[in-house]
Parts: sequence; structure tokens; C-alpha cells
Amino acid sequence: MPDAAKVETRRRNPARPRGAAATRQRDGASGYSLRGLQGQVIGALGRDIVGGRYAPGVLLPREAELTTEYGVSRTSIREAMKVLAAKGLIEIRQKVGTRVRARDLWNVFDSDVLAWHHQQGLSQAVMHDLIELRQIIEPATARLAAGRATMADLRNIEQAHTRMAAHATDPIGYAESDVEFHMAVFAASHNVLLQRFGHLVADFLHMSFSIQQRSLSEAGTDFAKDAAEHRRVFDAINKGEPEAAATAMLEVILQGKSALTNALVALDDRKAQSP
Repeated sequence: MPDAAKVETRRRNPARPRGAAATRQRDGASGYSLRGLQGQVIGALGRDIVGGRYAPGVLLPREAELTTEYGVSRTSIREAMKVLAAKGLIEIRQKVGTRVRARDLWNVFDSDVLAWHHQQGLSQAVMHDLIELRQIIEPATARLAAGRATMADLRNIEQAHTRMAAHATDPIGYAESDVEFHMAVFAASHNVLLQRFGHLVADFLHMSFSIQQRSLSEAGTDFAKDAAEHRRVFDAINKGEPEAAATAMLEVILQGKSALTNALVALDDRKAQSP
């Protein structure tokens, strides 16, 4: 592409929002909030379904029973059912009732469904599947980014990395900037489906990062080495080296996999030792 065309392409791609701003966009896209009484009902029912109180294939209690149990109106129950149906947890049929769907039909990319798994102590299997998916998708995304990133994309990735390095001893700040880095790489792929996937997995990444980083911080370890590995990803993308970018991204994910596995084992050990 001629230099002039590259400049024009870069001008048409403004910087994307980061951090809290990006989170607000994702929340807004869902069309509802789990705050307030309505949200509490949705959350309670969602946790009961994910936790197995209402198993797949089982009909949920009728409206009258649910209004009594959860202390809300019929309208609130109906609205909650609509939300849970949109998440793939239930199916509503007239004259039959509301039935819990098979687990493989649930929208596991939904941030609330993920949170309910975590709250019910069922997140490890999902984490394992996520890591496998990341090993397949993110190196390919980095490869595309190396050939498609605009100046704005490169700036976003580099700024995210700068924040990572600055928060190397701050688990919370590091986790946030780590997610920003990966989302910026997804954006730089300029593939609409990959960008959408990036937003969908942001909450997965936050959860897995927070688990492994909490474990590392308890051991007195900072994240400078991890930040250096991410720098290799940026450098390869910045130089327009697709294969190097893919290789560096895979290494980042594999190291994260090892750290997460160790963290989960440590959590299991602590649970086993608890009275």
C-alpha cells in the first residue's frame, strides 16, 4: 500500500477506548444491568441454574412459586426469564413451562454466565477451555495484527504495554492493563469477528489473570518478566513480522497457562487444608 494510502487508513481509525470506558461500552451493549432488585433476581436464578439446583432438562417452578421464593412480582420474574433465555440457560414454552437447557447450549461467553460459574466454584473447567481457545485464536490474531495494524493501533498496544510495565508490582493495575493489551491486539487484527470475540473474552481474561496474579503476588513475585514477554509481541507487530508475532503471543499464553495452573492447584490445596 502506498504511504499516502496508509496515512489515510490510519486517519480513519481513531483510537479505541480503554479500561473503564471500554467496560462501560460492553455493559451498555448487553441492554440491561444486574444492579438493583431486578438484577438480584436474575443473578439469584442464574446462580441456582449454573450451580445445579435446577438441573438441565428440569422444569423451573411456576411463576407463583418463584415470586414467593425470590420476593418479587410476577413482572420481575417474567423479565428475569427473558434475560436468562437470551443467555441460553432456559427455554420458555407456552403450556409446557420453562425448562433448563443443556449446558452445551448456554452462552458461556456471556460475562454473567461466567461470573455465576465462578461464584458457584465451577470456573476451572471453563478456564481450561478458554486457554485452549486462546492458544488457537490469539497467535493467529497477532499474525493478522502484524500485517494490518495502523499507527493508532500500534499506539494503543504500546500504551497498554507501558501501563503493564508501570504496574508490574500492582496486581489489580497489571490485570487491567494486561486485558487492555490483548484487546488492543484483537482490534489491530481489523477482523470484525475477532474483535467481537476479544470483547466477549475480556471477562474471561480478567478472571484468569486475577487468579494467577493473586497467587504470584502472595509469593512476592512481580510481573516484570511477563511484561517483557508482552513487549516481544508488540515489537513483532510493530516491525510487521507476522510469524514472530504469532510465536511471541503463543509463548505469552503458554506462560499464562502455567501460571494459572499453578494458581488453581494452590487454591485447591488451601481449600483442602481449610477446616
